[in-house]
Amino acid sequence: MSLEQKINYQLNKYPGIKKGVKRLYQLAMYAISSKIKSEGNVVHISPNDHNNEYFFGYYDKSPWDISGRYMICMRARDTWSEPDPDDTADILLLDSEGEQKVLNIATTHTWNVQQGCMAQWLGPEFKTKIIYNDLREGNYCSIVFDIETKEERVLPLPVYTVSSDGKTALSLDFSRLHNLRPGYGYSALSEKTKGVALPDETCICKMDVETGEVVELFKYTDFARFQPRPEMLENGSVHKVNHLMLSPNGKRFMVLYRWFIGQRKYTRLITCNVDGTDMYLLSDDDMVSHCYWKDDEHIIAFENKHNEGTGYYLMKDKTQEYTHLWPQLSNDGHPSYCPTDKSLVVLDTYPDRARIQEVKVARDTDVEGKDIKVLARVFAPFKYDNDTRCDLHPRWSRDGKKICFDACFEGHRGLYVVDVKSVQG
Repeated sequence: MSLEQKINYQLNKYPGIKKGVKRLYQLAMYAISSKIKSEGNVVHISPNDHNNEYFFGYYDKSPWDISGRYMICMRARDTWSEPDPDDTADILLLDSEGEQKVLNIATTHTWNVQQGCMAQWLGPEFKTKIIYNDLREGNYCSIVFDIETKEERVLPLPVYTVSSDGKTALSLDFSRLHNLRPGYGYSALSEKTKGVALPDETCICKMDVETGEVVELFKYTDFARFQPRPEMLENGSVHKVNHLMLSPNGKRFMVLYRWFIGQRKYTRLITCNVDGTDMYLLSDDDMVSHCYWKDDEHIIAFENKHNEGTGYYLMKDKTQEYTHLWPQLSNDGHPSYCPTDKSLVVLDTYPDRARIQEVKVARDTDVEGKDIKVLARVFAPFKYDNDTRCDLHPRWSRDGKKICFDACFEGHRGLYVVDVKSVQG
């Protein structure tokens, strides 16, 4: 762990002081650093419109349709003032071929700056239908929209993750998420469990996308009682779940179960069958951050291992087998596997001391990280920071030839693409 990481860890106990120290440190480092806006073969894809902000959302979804012609993109007026805004945002299709480059297809009332409104192409075709979250008749919901017929179907729950065959979705409490993790939930509706540290209420539901049938899978108390640690049951510990992700075959899912004691945060990575059976505690060394299914049996995660420290680990589900990848990469990022080359991983970084972020690729067969390649480096303006920061969230095209990411080095959020054919064998 570097000196900066050690100081950051200690300052986590004092979030207000941490923000001030972080800002002063970055201003000082930026003042003495070389200035760049961007490096690499970065192509601006979203409209050149300085009056609006453009972005996609999270790193675990692809904005491209199956043909590679259309990309989903969101448009909002302001993404720097509030992490979970109350105003609306437009859902666009960016057409790379037709004369009409931007198609406005829908408007959502539920979105945030990190994950948008979960807009994504609906499988298994990934061609004619998208699904996204919205607020209708006073309730959070999801909408299946056919871009050819313009017909829509309203489902009773908002989605967090959707199976690749388009049949199953998982949902959680976006209002509690808003209160406990700004930038990832929705602010329109009041949290029913507000002020309750450990609610005996449903926290994860399964929904049939075709019929709308909903099945309650877990309560917060279910997680607190599963192989409990003393910290979970400590008086005043606050509990939540986040980051659901279905496996490629849709049979299992992962979830980050988190609890807080004051400013101290603990995280477990748990996997489970999609019907709620066969829970497995995959990682329990206090910190797990961003994860991704490599295949139906393996998960990559940035996490802590007590005997090896923080870094990227490739784990085998339902076992304690793991490999520590690229040990020199000790800072958090958002990893995902290439859909056509299952050893190739794209990663990003948070702003460094000079406010520079990177998009890079590495192979899990190159365990020591001797051939990690940086595809792009971009500047992160101070305007976008803390809960309204602009994470790059790199995502693959479905043919594995391109990566897109959100960035704000031109003064506002935009959607950008880099080519990766040069690093593929």
